[in-house]
Amino acid sequence: MVGVDEAGLWAAELESVFARVAGRFSRVDLRWRMRDYVRGLLAPVDRKNGWQLAEYAGHRGPAGFQHLLNGAAWDADALRDDVQHYVAEQLGCPSGVLIVDDTGFIKKGTASAGVQRQYSGTAGRTENCQIGVFAAYASPKGRALVDRELYLPKSWTGDTDRCRAAGIPANRRFATKGELARAMVLRGLASPLPIAWVSGDCAYGQEWRMRRTLEEAGVGYVLAVPKSQQLHAPFARIDHAIAQTPQEAWERMSCGDGAKGPRVYDWVAACLPAIDVFDGDTPTHQRWMLARRSVTRADEVAYYVAYAPNGTTVADLVRVAGARWTIEEAFQAAKNECGLDQYEVRRYPGWYRHITLAMLAHAILAVLAAQATERGAAETTPPAPSPSPWQKSGDS
Repeated sequence: MVGVDEAGLWAAELESVFARVAGRFSRVDLRWRMRDYVRGLLAPVDRKNGWQLAEYAGHRGPAGFQHLLNGAAWDADALRDDVQHYVAEQLGCPSGVLIVDDTGFIKKGTASAGVQRQYSGTAGRTENCQIGVFAAYASPKGRALVDRELYLPKSWTGDTDRCRAAGIPANRRFATKGELARAMVLRGLASPLPIAWVSGDCAYGQEWRMRRTLEEAGVGYVLAVPKSQQLHAPFARIDHAIAQTPQEAWERMSCGDGAKGPRVYDWVAACLPAIDVFDGDTPTHQRWMLARRSVTRADEVAYYVAYAPNGTTVADLVRVAGARWTIEEAFQAAKNECGLDQYEVRRYPGWYRHITLAMLAHAILAVLAAQATERGAAETTPPAPSPSPWQKSGDS
C-alpha cells in the first residue's frame, strides 16, 4: 500500500503536471475533463474505455470524454511538446538515448484510421490493426514515450473519401515507417531532450537517410540492420564480415537488465574505414559494425551499424544497443498501466489525442518511479566503518 506521505507526493506531482499543460485547453471544462481522463488512465480501472473511465470519474456517461477526444479544440502536438519538456527536465541526462519502434493496435472493422490487415510485431502475425510508430527516451533515471505517429498504408492515403471520413488532414501523404521515425528523430533533436544516441531495430537501421541525418547532426547511433546490410569497401555484407571474426575477438558482456536478469550475450565490434569525402581530414566520429550472438546458440546472431564519437568503447556501444529494449518495456507499461491500447476512437484526431494523453500519464509514472528511487537512495544509511585492520579486495 502507498503511504500517506507518498500519496501526498504523487498528488503534488499530478497537480504540477496538470498546471503545466492546462494552457493547452482554453476552456475550464476541458481542463477538468483532461484531468479526469488522465487520472482515470492512471487508476486501477479494468478496461480504460470511455464508459469505465467516466464511471471512475463520477460522470453520467462518456459523452464528455468523447468530446475531449473527438470534438474539442486543442492541439495534441502542443501537448506532445509539453511531454518532451517534462521528460527532459525530470529524466534528461547527457547520455540519453532516443529509441524508435512501432507497435500494433488490434482493431475490428475497416473504419478506424489507418487500419488494415498488416503485420504486427505486437501480435507476431498479420492482423487487422493500426500501427503506431513511437519514440521513447531512455536515461539512467528512467524511460518514457515522447513522440508518436500513426502509420497510414497506401490503401488509405490513396482514398481521399476514406481519409476525409476518418478526419485525416488533406495534406497527409503516404510515409513509410522509417520516414515517420526520421521525422520524430528530427523533432527530438530540436527538443530540450538531451540526446547523445539514437537506437532502433533493423526496420529503421536499414534506412540510410536516417543514418545520414544523424551523422550530419553529429549524433551517435547504434542501429540494428539485417544480415544482408551492405558495408563500404573493403567489406561486403555485414554477416560475411562478421563470419570472418576470430573466436578470440568475441567478448561476453551484459547489455542491461531484463525481466529475468542481465541480458548476457557474446559481442564483437570493429571500426569501419572513414569516408574522406564526408568525414573530412580530422573526423570526430567513427563508424562501427557490431554483432550480438546468443551464448547458447551460435547461429543466433543480430547485427548493428554504429556511429560514435572518437574514444567510444565497445562497452559503450553494447550499452546503447541494449537500450533499444527499453521502448518495448515502455510499450508494455503504457498499455498495461495507462490504457495506451484501450481506446475506442476511430478518427485520426481522436487517435492522436488519446495516445498523447496516455503518453503524458506514462511519463508521470516514469517520473514518480524515478523520484521514489532517488528518495530511496538518499535515505539509505551507509554502513559504519569496520574497526578490523583486515581488508578485502573490494575495500578502499
